[in-house]
Amino acid sequence: MCRVERSEKERSWVMGLKGFGEGKGEKMPTLTKSSSMVSRSRMKLWLIRATTSVLLWTCIVQLTALGDMWGPRVLKGWPSCFSQDSVPMDLKFASSSVPTRVLPPKRVYKNNGYLMVSCNGGLNQMRAAICDMVAIARHLNVTLIVPELDKTSFWNDPSEFQDIFDVNHFITSLRDEVRILKELPPRLKRRVELGMLYSMPPISWSDISYYQNQILPLIKKYKVVHLNRTDARLANNARPMEIQKLRCRVNFKALRFTPQIEELGKRVVRILRQNGPFLVLHLRYEMDMLAFSGCTQGCNNGEVEELTRMRYAYPWWKEKIINSDLKRRDGLCPLTPEETALTLKALDIDSNYQIYVAAGEIYGGERRMASLRAAYPKLKTILLDRRLLVDLIDRYHNGTLSWDEFSSSVKEAHANRKGNPTTRLVIPDRPKEEDYFYANPQECLQSSDDHDLLSRFSTKAQASNVALGK
Repeated sequence: MCRVERSEKERSWVMGLKGFGEGKGEKMPTLTKSSSMVSRSRMKLWLIRATTSVLLWTCIVQLTALGDMWGPRVLKGWPSCFSQDSVPMDLKFASSSVPTRVLPPKRVYKNNGYLMVSCNGGLNQMRAAICDMVAIARHLNVTLIVPELDKTSFWNDPSEFQDIFDVNHFITSLRDEVRILKELPPRLKRRVELGMLYSMPPISWSDISYYQNQILPLIKKYKVVHLNRTDARLANNARPMEIQKLRCRVNFKALRFTPQIEELGKRVVRILRQNGPFLVLHLRYEMDMLAFSGCTQGCNNGEVEELTRMRYAYPWWKEKIINSDLKRRDGLCPLTPEETALTLKALDIDSNYQIYVAAGEIYGGERRMASLRAAYPKLKTILLDRRLLVDLIDRYHNGTLSWDEFSSSVKEAHANRKGNPTTRLVIPDRPKEEDYFYANPQECLQSSDDHDLLSRFSTKAQASNVALGK
C-alpha cells in the first residue's frame, strides 16, 4: 500500500539539489578535498531524510484515507486531505453493514472434566437431548463437546451437528452458562481415539441428583465421559428453576438452524402462503415410530409382522411384547391418518385449506392417507387429547354416538387446549407418563418478559412437535 513511485517533478527536484551542490563545489576552489567530501556527505544525508519524509507522509495520507477500518489507532487523530466520501464504496458498505455483536461474558468456574454425548432418535428427540445435556453440563461444571447426532437409526441420516445447526452461535450464545468446545483438547482427543474413555447410557427420566451423584464422580475419575444415548434422560418435572429455564434458552435461542436451512424454510412458507391458508401437520406415523411404540391400529397382518420384526431388531428398544389395543386406549399411540381426518372434520376445520405433511414416509402409503387426501384442514396449535379421542372415535364407529354428538364432544374437550401454557401433569414414580416438558415449558412462560418466547413456542413447539403427534 505504501509503495510510492517518484514523479518526474520529484526526480527533477532531487536532481536540482544534486546539481546545486555540485555547482557550488566547483566555485569554491579554496575548500580542501576533505571538507568537500564532508559537505557532500551532509547533502546526501539531507536528501535521504527528505525522501524518507516524503514516503512516510504519503503512507500516512493513504492510510488515513481508508478510514477506521484499516487505519491504526495512532493515525485516527491525524488530519486528512481526503473526505469520508472519497473512501471506496465497497469499503464503506462493508464497515457499515455488519452489526456489532455483543457476546455474553464467559462464565468462570473450575472445570470438572469433559462430557461427550451421542444423541439418538429423530431430530426432535436429538434436539431435546441437546437441551438436556447442556443443562446437565452446566449443573456439573463440566465442558461440553459439541454433541454428535445419530447416524445409526432408522433414518440413517449422515448429517453432523454443524450441517443442521449454527454451531458457532450455539457455542457463543451459551458462553455465560457453560463452556462448549467443537472437539476435545489434543491430549484428551488422542486418548479417546485409542479407546481410553468411559462410555455409558444414562438412566432414563433421571433426577438431576443422579448426574450429580453418579455421573460427576466418573467424569472426575476418567476426565472424559461419553453418554451414548441421551433421549428422555432428564425428568420433565420438579427440576430447579434455573435448569428448566436453561433448557428453554437452548431450545428456542441457542439451537438456531444454519442460514441455508432457515432460508429454505422461509421459501417453503412463502410458497404455501401464495396459495392461501395452509396447515402443517406432523402425523408421527412413520415405520420406526409404530415399531417402537407397538401401535398397529389399522395395519394388516403383514404390516404387523414387519413392525414386530423391526422392534426385535433393535436391542436397546426394551419393550418387545406390546398390547396395541391397551396402549391405544391409554392414549399412548399416535392418531392414525384416518383418525386424524375424522377429528379435524369434527372440529369444523375447512376442508379447502392446504395441508403440508411435515413427516417422513407415512407407513401404509396411499392406502392409509386416503382419508386425509380429500381434506385439507387448518390447525391453531391444538393439543389433542388422544385418550379421549380414541374412545369417542370408537363410539362413533360403533353407532353409539351420532355425528353431531361426536363433533360437539370433540369441540368441548379441546376448548381449553389451544396452545395456552398450563400446569403439566405430574405422576409420582411414573415420569414416563407425565406431560412432556418441551410440549409445554410452563416455567419459561410465566413472566411478561417471555412473551416473545411464548409466541415462538406456540408456533414452533406445539405445531411441529406435539399437535396430532405426542
